[in-house]
Amino acid sequence: MSVDPSPRVAGESSPRSAGSEERGVTGRPQRGAATSAVEVRRSARRNRTVSAYREGDRTIVLIPARMSEAEERRWVTVMLDKLAAQESRRILDDGDLTDRARRLSAQYFDGRARPASVRWVTNQNTRWGSCTPAEGSIRLSHRLQGMPEYVVDYVLVHELAHLLVPGHGPRFWELLDAYPRTERARGYLEGVVAAERLPHLPTAPGE
Repeated sequence: MSVDPSPRVAGESSPRSAGSEERGVTGRPQRGAATSAVEVRRSARRNRTVSAYREGDRTIVLIPARMSEAEERRWVTVMLDKLAAQESRRILDDGDLTDRARRLSAQYFDGRARPASVRWVTNQNTRWGSCTPAEGSIRLSHRLQGMPEYVVDYVLVHELAHLLVPGHGPRFWELLDAYPRTERARGYLEGVVAAERLPHLPTAPGE
């Protein structure tokens, strides 16, 4: 069936209103190429529009009930790409980073890690973040800008843990286990590093 060629994305319909529209419709959890679980919800009341939003560790994609399986797969991919593009444009300033770090400290460390400042820096090309425990200062590499929020949060949590435990011993990793997306974020960053090491293929004439 035909669907709206300009689907709505997160921000145009809130999770609350979308949830009321989809009431009584059973969702089908999926695991796609995205970094979080994807749940597709079909609605007989939805004729042409497709929308998506984040809900905790999941991405909810709302589609018309009569959409085919092939169309569903295609639109899930489209909406995940749109959400990722939206999130990549949300670059926090230094004040936002500090506030975010304090919230993460409260959530995962009972507020015991107390950063005095958190800022972006452009001179860290071999590591993602660093901190000076004596000053309570945390620095994040500008290369993180545009990466998924859970990756930035992981680096923040990593550096917050260093305010409590300077080294990388068992106690440090025990603290970091409190963040539920540690392994996923580490895998993402390892993939970025691996991609940067790939040889650049020569372009064809005229490209």
